[in-house]
Order: sequence, then C-alpha cells, then structure tokens
Amino acid sequence: MRKLPQIALLVATSSLLAACGGGGVFNRDRPDEMAVQRQAPLVVPPDFNLAPPSPGAPRPAEGTAQEQALEALFGGPQARSSVETSAIERAGVAAPGIRSQVGDPATNTVAKGRVTRDIIAAPEGDGQSAQAVIPS
Repeated sequence: MRKLPQIALLVATSSLLAACGGGGVFNRDRPDEMAVQRQAPLVVPPDFNLAPPSPGAPRPAEGTAQEQALEALFGGPQARSSVETSAIERAGVAAPGIRSQVGDPATNTVAKGRVTRDIIAAPEGDGQSAQAVIPS
C-alpha cells in the first residue's frame, strides 16, 4: 500500500519529463526579429515616364540596414574640428606595407620597459603553473 503512491509519483514525473523532450508546439521555426527591416514609404515620382525597376533589384531610395543604423545612431558624417584636422595632417599618410613591416625584426621600436619585455618573452602555456611575484 505504501509503494502505490511512490509508483504513481514516479510514473507522473517520468511522463512529464518525457513530454519535455519532444518537438511539440514550442519547437518551431520563427522569423528572426533582428533581421526585419523597415520599408521606406511609397513616394509618387515627379516624372511618370520612368521605367519600372527590374525584379530583385535593390530600392534606390534606401541603403542597407547597416547604413540606416549608422545614420540613426550618429546622424551622418560630421565636420571635423580644426584640432582633428591638424592632427590628421601632421600624422601624414602611412606607408602602404606598414602592417607587414610591423612584425619584421629589423623594425625599430620604442623600449616599453622590463615588465613589457618579460610579458612578451613569457613562454606559452595554459597558465596552470603561472606564478605572480609581488615586489615588497
């Protein structure tokens, strides 16, 4: 008699857990909410002799979703200040192959100190045997 409630509880729990594993109602394909784009309103063209657009061609009045997001966030390109303009002029144009020359051993660099040199020269590893020395 005492085992009957335990068996009934076990059967009920296992049937509830079995229902969680199926495809069911909750496992269905949904549209991606972040991929939805707002469409520009329809505008009547001033010239009615225009040729209709070709099927599948992008709409000429609107940009991509990325361009629209940048426009909404930053409001388009802004005029540069005189300080920014002078800094860009003083920096000049970088050499075309500068990114490949940076890792070259013959490239002159500025000494960043003993700590930076030690960090760069540290052996590779998973960090299991790492130690920290705190100077006193």
